Amino acid sequence: MGRKRVLCIEDNESNLLLVGRIVEAEKHDFLRASDGNTALEMIARERPDLILLDINIPGVDGLEIARRLQDDQALAAIPVIATTANVLVGDRERCLEAGCDVYLPKPLDVRELQDVLRAYLGRPNGRH
Repeated sequence: MGRKRVLCIEDNESNLLLVGRIVEAEKHDFLRASDGNTALEMIARERPDLILLDINIPGVDGLEIARRLQDDQALAAIPVIATTANVLVGDRERCLEAGCDVYLPKPLDVRELQDVLRAYLGRPNGRH
């Protein structure tokens, strides 16, 4: 099983560091973008295996990115995990409606994030 590429679209540095550590501990490559426009360019260029998408980012927002991915046949199959501090009624539904596969509220639960990565990308080699 080869390394997978995980793109984290997030404008909060401490969240990026946390997610980066988890992704690398799971033996995947960590890509990052801190705004929507950069993210769209990276997705087109890198074709990541999974996208962790903060909904509130500068530029093109997360829901718009999710919609664009859904509308693009070549990209629609990439799993999109919404990560957001918006936990108001209806936020989860809006994320899923826009095309996100999973909704993870912030602050992120490390174990939950690991479970999602493993569910979509497989387990890391060499279990303890």
